[in-house]
Amino acid sequence: MEIKFLKCLSIFLIVSFSTAVMGQQDLIDVSGTVSDEMGPLPGANIVVKGTSNGTTTDFDGNFTLEGVPSNGVLVFSYVSFATQEVAVDGRTAIDVVLKPSAESLDDVVVIGYGSQSRAEVTGAVSSIKSEDIASLPVPIADQALQGRAPGVNVVNSGSPGTPSVVRIRGLGGPNNNEPLYVIDGVISGGMNNLNPLDIESIEVLKDAATTAVYGSQGSNGVVLITTKSGRGAEKATLTFDAYTGVNFFNNRYDVLNVDQYRQFAGEIGDLPPRLTDPQYANFINNETNWQDEVFRAGLMQNYNIGISGGNENSNYRISGGYLGQEGAVVSTDYERFNFRANSDFTFGKLKLGQTLGISFENQTPERTSGGRSLIEHAIKAPPYLPVRNPDNLGGFQGPSGAIDGQDAENPVRAQTIGEQENKSINLIGSVFAEYEVSDKITFRTQVGLDYRNFQNNNFIPAYRDDETGTNQMDFAQITKNTGIFQSLTYTNSLNYKDTYGDNHNVEFLLLNEIQGIKTENVNAFSQNSVSNEINQLTQEGINLNSFSSEYNRVGYLGRLNYNYDRKYLIAASLRRDASSRFGANNRWGWFPSVSAGWNISKEDFMENTAFTNLKLRGSLGVTGNDNIGDYRYSSTLITNFIYPLAGAAGIGTTANGLGNQNLKWEETTMRNIGLDIGINNKFDITFEYFRNTSDDILVNRPLALSSGFNDPFITENVGSVETSGIEVNFGYSNYDNEFKWSANFNLGTARNEVLSLGQSEFIQGGLFQNEFISRIEVGQPLFYFHGFETEGIYQNQAEIDQVLTANPGQTTVQPGDVRIVDRNGDGQITSDDKTNIGNPYPDFTFGLNLNANYKNFDFSAFINGSYGNDIYNTNLFHLEGMTRLFNASTNVLDRWTGPGTSNSIPRALGAPRNTQASDRFVEDGSFVRLRNFVVGYTFPENMFNDTFSKFRIYFSAQNLITLTNYSGLDPEIGIPAIDGNPDTQRFEVGIDRGNYPQPKSVQVGLQLAF
Repeated sequence: MEIKFLKCLSIFLIVSFSTAVMGQQDLIDVSGTVSDEMGPLPGANIVVKGTSNGTTTDFDGNFTLEGVPSNGVLVFSYVSFATQEVAVDGRTAIDVVLKPSAESLDDVVVIGYGSQSRAEVTGAVSSIKSEDIASLPVPIADQALQGRAPGVNVVNSGSPGTPSVVRIRGLGGPNNNEPLYVIDGVISGGMNNLNPLDIESIEVLKDAATTAVYGSQGSNGVVLITTKSGRGAEKATLTFDAYTGVNFFNNRYDVLNVDQYRQFAGEIGDLPPRLTDPQYANFINNETNWQDEVFRAGLMQNYNIGISGGNENSNYRISGGYLGQEGAVVSTDYERFNFRANSDFTFGKLKLGQTLGISFENQTPERTSGGRSLIEHAIKAPPYLPVRNPDNLGGFQGPSGAIDGQDAENPVRAQTIGEQENKSINLIGSVFAEYEVSDKITFRTQVGLDYRNFQNNNFIPAYRDDETGTNQMDFAQITKNTGIFQSLTYTNSLNYKDTYGDNHNVEFLLLNEIQGIKTENVNAFSQNSVSNEINQLTQEGINLNSFSSEYNRVGYLGRLNYNYDRKYLIAASLRRDASSRFGANNRWGWFPSVSAGWNISKEDFMENTAFTNLKLRGSLGVTGNDNIGDYRYSSTLITNFIYPLAGAAGIGTTANGLGNQNLKWEETTMRNIGLDIGINNKFDITFEYFRNTSDDILVNRPLALSSGFNDPFITENVGSVETSGIEVNFGYSNYDNEFKWSANFNLGTARNEVLSLGQSEFIQGGLFQNEFISRIEVGQPLFYFHGFETEGIYQNQAEIDQVLTANPGQTTVQPGDVRIVDRNGDGQITSDDKTNIGNPYPDFTFGLNLNANYKNFDFSAFINGSYGNDIYNTNLFHLEGMTRLFNASTNVLDRWTGPGTSNSIPRALGAPRNTQASDRFVEDGSFVRLRNFVVGYTFPENMFNDTFSKFRIYFSAQNLITLTNYSGLDPEIGIPAIDGNPDTQRFEVGIDRGNYPQPKSVQVGLQLAF
């Protein structure tokens, strides 16, 4: 019913606008040529100013344009050349010579549902072009965003195939803060399965002037990706790109060797039998570095081929690629096949086109075992045990609780035994039709599909790592999860563009859009106690469940852009959205925006100055957020609830959760002020200030356990958060000499503060060792680290008695324990003494890009980093906690053993508060990293008898140098493998749980064009 209504509305708008079109002036046909100093320019664009009537030049630079007003103005443009306007004055023959432009590809930027000249943009938009992406050989496309745009914070995961965490202008709330991804106009769930070499440009929309047009999905910013296509009048071009290299990781925690471990074990208690009983003497004759066993050098290879071309009425590009990556951790791999086909065809006033991208992915992910990461097992395992033992079931060796006195698992077995793979088929594409109703009105309709079919298989055979069965499984486990994700978006738009009186430029957009998302999952688990050879589900220990959900959204948009002679700019939009995630009473929301700009450099008084660009702009608007689970407004049922009945497990149906009919839109008010400066076509400077306030934040509030619901949360609109910051971009280019070079530096800040939480005092965050180590609280940043302040080690009883005056007879805290600050001065240490011990968000992030060319040599370097962020390093708990016998850091050899021996490492097996959340485990996570370094050489075309139009070889290296004071393996904290639940991962900001570190890599590559 809704779709029929939208179709009728679109037809009505077309008719209404068509009848309003004014009578045509005297029309003539104009022909000519477009060239530069070297000769004709095929594919140059010619358009009648203020209209959509245009054409392109053929292979010889010739053009013919029909229906041109005799007193009109023609606009000539070409990539990397300055746009030129020529008055027709009744002429039928016009030849134009274009001059190179320093602005190059920055002339036009993609915005929501269209594009604009950079000079007319009034919002905050950062652009990343294909050459910047191609210069950084990254396997996952979202990694190309890192450090390239101010205010965009990207945290990579070292695990192959795992998407990065992308945040635009910090966090606006505790929920999903992922930006909206739009690929060729299709709303997508992400960009990680895109081939980076298929991307033409990426635009990051950051303020309300640019994101409010997406209404309910624009509150976290928008990433617009445009993939490559053929260009008009372009001869067929064949390209081939390939590189191969190796990933490796050489950082290690300094842990105890066998002799040191034996000494440490004897000092903190009795030596375990394995180290004293002669029957094990030959067995423990090893010196195993478990970290070396977990890390490896992995091969990476990437191959891509593409063909593109076009003529006056059609464009096409077809490409295919293969990526194979072995991770720096054993048995972590990623393989991807990509195929893409983009084309469009023009039939008079009708243009038809399609985009299609298909990828096949196969990931072998990092595993966990017993709730511990591989790195935790690797730093805890005894160094005297061998990795493998053919006498054990499964062929591996691990510690025995009875014989070795500990239960760390063999990390190599945990990662390599059996099989685990995540497979998916991903499809994203669109078909569209665009009809030129008149020279001022264009109607466009598009259907977009984002589809994913996935299958996750996990097979763990029976194993027994030790003599006493500390780490064993008596049967094979088989887990199979399958599902689909399908997002269908239907968009109709009507665009009106005209110029009045030569200087009054108006563009008006009307749009309606429907999006429907369906997800279906089937999860199955079973056991096999008979065979380790069959990776198939059985009836033994079967557990089967399925899940499906639907999400629907409908929106209407009106947008007006006006400028006077490109000097004075005004833009306004109004969007109305409805979401199925809210009840009928609060389903609709309004999302307006307004922005303005002043191109000062176009004023007469700016003539003959060094300023080639000087623009002041500002914006204000509201965006929405409905990033919560489906059906949270309604009570739901769970059908496979297990409950003990008469001593047996009964399966039945019960209430799953408590609904909230009063749920409504979370709204973010965005304010932005920007200044763009260009000097002598060499310097390019941008300043931004923003302040975003999120109100009616959607929060999952915990329910009392006595409520009896299976889902222990209820979603409510409570509180508000304010995020503010500045962004700066400095660019310089010098192409005047044989040695050409450019530099670009960007810096961004984003500070957030919780203004209100409604009736809640605080909301707990990350959990570690049964203790919440982060929280959300009014007056503090989101998910700040919450714990005790410390000030060294108690050296004697007198120091203890001076602090713990409320309980002078206590014996739990002794000399050698951590001295915790009694903040409230009540003479005892309680949870009331906990405070803010760290902020996971950086004071600022930055990126520096350097590019140079000399003759046929090219060079580029990319440096990025962050400053001021803290990391809660849980690995320090394992390395220096000394709560029981495990392998540990060599620092424990210098622990406190008597007055004056240490003021940083406490005694072993000390007071419980020694290992509770405190600033002892919080470290500065600031870093500077040489992200990428490339040296290339392009052979002259005549060297190969003009067979190749391009032949380039290059050497590239990533992450070779990292400067940091962080003691962990990597200061860049990605997504942990311990918990794959997205509802809990959002609490993991800045918490290092032994996360997969970023590997170093080196590659050699080849680029060919025919």
